[in-house]
Amino acid sequence: MINYDLQKIRAIVFDLDGVLSAETIALGIDGTPLRTVNIKDGYAIQLAIKMGLRVAIISGCKIEAVRKRYEGLGMQDIYLGAAVKVTVYKEFCDKYGLSDDEVMFMGDDIPDLEVMRLVGCPVCPFDACPEVKEASIYISNLQGGYGCGRDVIEQTLRAQGKWLQDERAFGW
Repeated sequence: MINYDLQKIRAIVFDLDGVLSAETIALGIDGTPLRTVNIKDGYAIQLAIKMGLRVAIISGCKIEAVRKRYEGLGMQDIYLGAAVKVTVYKEFCDKYGLSDDEVMFMGDDIPDLEVMRLVGCPVCPFDACPEVKEASIYISNLQGGYGCGRDVIEQTLRAQGKWLQDERAFGW
């Protein structure tokens, strides 16, 4: 269980590689890195958005297929090619009037640490690097790309009384 007052959470921000996609990336025949997606993460993301949470991605990844996938789930804030994530994070918070204690961030590696040190609820997948695990208040029992996003979203929605609360839960 996440040791945080999840009722405060208004936004959940994810890194992509190693969090919403597996840390191993296949290469297409032309050398383009391919990403995996987890269907259960996708379900939870679209439900969280329907239930009023802001869900975002801040990633160094520049693959437009990623944008298409997550826009299809209703996500509006997809920041790709983010060389310095903390700058993008601050812009995201300013855009929606979010304070740090209202944000959960899930990262897995060193580029995520600056943001994780700011947010109220830093979390990570089971296979995150040691420094990220140390900065996290919760370590999912699931690896990146294998449902860790669903894990933290489900806990948040349950704590807020929004998990399976009405007919919106039973469709895409």
